Amino acid sequence: MSTPYELTGRRNQKARTRTALVDAARELLSHGTTPTVEDAAGAAAVSRTTAYRYFPNQRALVSAAYPEVDQASLLPADPPADPEQRLALLLHATNRIVRDWETQLRAALRLSLEPEADPTEPVMRRGRVIGWLTDALEPLAATHPGIDRDRLAVAIRAATGIEAFVWLVDVAGCSPDDALATMHWNGLAILRTALRDGGP
Repeated sequence: MSTPYELTGRRNQKARTRTALVDAARELLSHGTTPTVEDAAGAAAVSRTTAYRYFPNQRALVSAAYPEVDQASLLPADPPADPEQRLALLLHATNRIVRDWETQLRAALRLSLEPEADPTEPVMRRGRVIGWLTDALEPLAATHPGIDRDRLAVAIRAATGIEAFVWLVDVAGCSPDDALATMHWNGLAILRTALRDGGP
């Protein structure tokens, strides 16, 4: 396996250059532009040749600008035991991510839908929300052992992510606030149905 360019020689300088390119990409994304490597290079005052050493294509750049939340759980340090309360806290946190990073998430979604997109690339397939959801639903292992928490997490994620947000805003005509409120309601409604009737 080859060593990434930024991990060879002058690492501190290379780390600063990579950060500048990613920050430039995020700034461009915040204004509704899906930046090319050349766009980010210009905004970061970095040569195109140098920029391509870090990001060989637009997909790699947008993937790097994708919001990273490297946490196993988004619940507070002392979360409640009630699964509905836990899920409500998580939905509030994930809705905030969608709202704060909407343009970046939309750009990643757009790129993931292109015909030449590699389905193994991690732009929109990192699955981190499923882990957060199964963590929030953890008490069901004791109280409702017959419910498959992984499948329930997938069902909730399908109704609460950026894809649902885009449909609610762009197709259904909801305001962003109404879309987020609907997604929050969706997640809790799916959990309540599972508790009453069994999981998917």
